[in-house]
Amino acid sequence: MSAQLDIVSIGMVTAVGLDAPSACAAMRARLDGFQQTRLRGSAGEWLTGAPIALPRNWIGDRRMAHLAAGAICEAFESVPEARGQTALILCLPEEERPGRPVSDNSALLRSVAEIVEVEPLAGSRIIAHGRPAGVVALEYARRLLASGEVPFVMIAGVDSYLKSQTVTHYISCNRLLTPQNPNGFIPGEAAAAIICTHGRQGGLRLFGLGLSRENASIYNTEDLPLRGDGMTAAYRAAFEETGIEMNRLGYRIADLVGEQYWFKQSALASLRLLRGRHEFQDIWSPGESLGNVGAAVVPLMLGMAFTAARKGYAAGNPVLIEASNDAGACGAAIVASRAA
Repeated sequence: MSAQLDIVSIGMVTAVGLDAPSACAAMRARLDGFQQTRLRGSAGEWLTGAPIALPRNWIGDRRMAHLAAGAICEAFESVPEARGQTALILCLPEEERPGRPVSDNSALLRSVAEIVEVEPLAGSRIIAHGRPAGVVALEYARRLLASGEVPFVMIAGVDSYLKSQTVTHYISCNRLLTPQNPNGFIPGEAAAAIICTHGRQGGLRLFGLGLSRENASIYNTEDLPLRGDGMTAAYRAAFEETGIEMNRLGYRIADLVGEQYWFKQSALASLRLLRGRHEFQDIWSPGESLGNVGAAVVPLMLGMAFTAARKGYAAGNPVLIEASNDAGACGAAIVASRAA
């Protein structure tokens, strides 16, 4: 039996809302934060992105710290007793990404703690795996809660692709959405946070987790055909731990950032595991409103599921959250509202 983990509070800072209620309402209404940026595309045109309009024009590490702190402070509002007894797991972009918006991981963690006015407790750590970092964080968080070291764990993710060096790199790889390239993603930025504990009613409970690796990654040099092996294995592990087949799933939320590769990967995983009679399973993605928000995406998707369950517009129960990165890391998590 795996350790319990209940999600009891959330926070968000996005291009369509500076708090979770407004961001979730905007995403539900299919609004987006896309606008012309001051970054140039391949033909010299202004690039479309999804920047966050902040009251002050912070840049670099300072911007990332304030974005993360905003999401964390909002999450603390609903569970004030968690202040001072929460380990912080910070999900960040991959170390090797060109133009990475964070120059010093440890310094960022300290800056966030300073702005939020909390001491990072023992067990606090950085997970720098980009988009699937939040799934790795869930595994670490439930082990931390099971150990009894801390009563609460905050999982926060922050990231930005709106950096000139990052944009230059992805343009050179022909991966950004431009008038010349319809098969690309829109660079975005976001922060999101969730508070996890165990034995609480009224939130979402984690029932299964799966982590795997896809050999035919988007950059695979051997031209291996994409069969979705990595995501299929992640799905399978999550379903086995939950104890259900995929036909019992309510819906999915996936980090589909816009490129065909990610849609194909998700579709293949579903086709390979979905058997027997089942209801329609919808698939949501924050990418439709926010573009690619990197390491913020898993706490953001969990926040979407949390709000949908609480407000009564979820497309089913339970929900599968999936994320993967350019290097082939794949993660899946199954959560359900406690009424399930």
